[in-house]
Amino acid sequence: MPDIDDVTRSALPIEEEADLDPVLDRIGGARCVLLGEASHGTHEYHAWRAALTRRLIAERGFSFVAVEGDWPDCRRVHRSVTGAPGADGDPYAALDAFRRWPAWTWANHETVAFCRWLRGHNAALPPERRVGFYGLDVYGLRESLRAVMLHLAEHRPEHLAAACEAYRCFEPYGDDPRGYARLVPEDCAEEVLALLTRLRQPAGGGHAPDPAADPSGRLDARLNAEAAAGAERYYRAMIGGGGRAWNARDTHMADTLDRLLEFHGPRSRAVVWAHNTHAGDARGTDMGRAGLVNLGRLVRDRHGAADTVLVGFAGGYGEVVAGPRWGAPMELMRVPPPRSDSVEALLSCAGLHRALFVFSAAPGARWLTATRVQRAIGAVYDPDHEPGNYVPTRLGERYDVLCWFAHTSALDPLHLEAPRRGGLESLPTGV
Repeated sequence: MPDIDDVTRSALPIEEEADLDPVLDRIGGARCVLLGEASHGTHEYHAWRAALTRRLIAERGFSFVAVEGDWPDCRRVHRSVTGAPGADGDPYAALDAFRRWPAWTWANHETVAFCRWLRGHNAALPPERRVGFYGLDVYGLRESLRAVMLHLAEHRPEHLAAACEAYRCFEPYGDDPRGYARLVPEDCAEEVLALLTRLRQPAGGGHAPDPAADPSGRLDARLNAEAAAGAERYYRAMIGGGGRAWNARDTHMADTLDRLLEFHGPRSRAVVWAHNTHAGDARGTDMGRAGLVNLGRLVRDRHGAADTVLVGFAGGYGEVVAGPRWGAPMELMRVPPPRSDSVEALLSCAGLHRALFVFSAAPGARWLTATRVQRAIGAVYDPDHEPGNYVPTRLGERYDVLCWFAHTSALDPLHLEAPRRGGLESLPTGV
């Protein structure tokens, strides 16, 4: 079969970190590298993504890691890995504090191992050159507002009343902002956006910022306010249905990435960790026809294809950690063999156990331009409804690089308080 021949000819090995050299060559001087995952609960995706990120930081001088996680939770991890005063001495403590469902996506031993490495790497650098770890996502609405108030109470008390007004607007609806969006006839956008506008103003009523002020603290306050405003838009759009919520969320993540690049300076470089559905370019899927944008597309549009490299991941069968429904306890689930019309089936038929593909080395290959479905397992997964877990994909448009693993194993979570289906004791711990 011509497609299988093309696949086997272009396949590169991926057995040890040195095998990532072709990916580093493809990245070259790109400013933004987005590393995907085909599920939130797979060991191989997390481990190899971390391995590539270590090399980008140590060998290519990348400035920070930004992930599909909440800003406030990741801020505690950032303080730990950069050795901030009073921060957790071991990133394990910061990651173990993740409680928002699905906590296992970041509260896992694979991420702990990477963050411990990052803290050790940073220890040899002056504070201004230490590599950060940030969250791009919008879910932590109430947590962001609380963090804004704490910062303002200490540093900008003249704006504390506005923060309290914004917080009270959400308070009656408990910890479920989706309930707020269903029940409140008038939203809180004015209060949150007024707070955000004030936070964007320099201290002192428009005068230059105080040079003695902590730039990192100002960034934290501003992006917490941005997260609160973004979350308000996201939850209201989510209740309204359609693609507006998706677009609001991914646009917020792209905006946050741009603010981090601006904060770190014109020569800064970013590594982003997110699901394939965010990290790949939506134009290489059916999402584009549905009017959806995503992080990968927005970064390519804003920074250019030459300054953006998108790396996707794919797996055949094995095990995964996921929930059977939103908010349910995590389970160890079996991932069945892939659909016959899928990317994964093609790579399996090629007889590849593991493989790395750099698409610029195979321009115009039919298997890269043809539409096949690719599996996408989210935090919620039901193997009994496997046909619905696929995204029509043109690989060459969606990614620049693809990492393939025929057999995958489950992620190793930190929180094992509610395992099901035989427990999680057998989860792997090695790389």
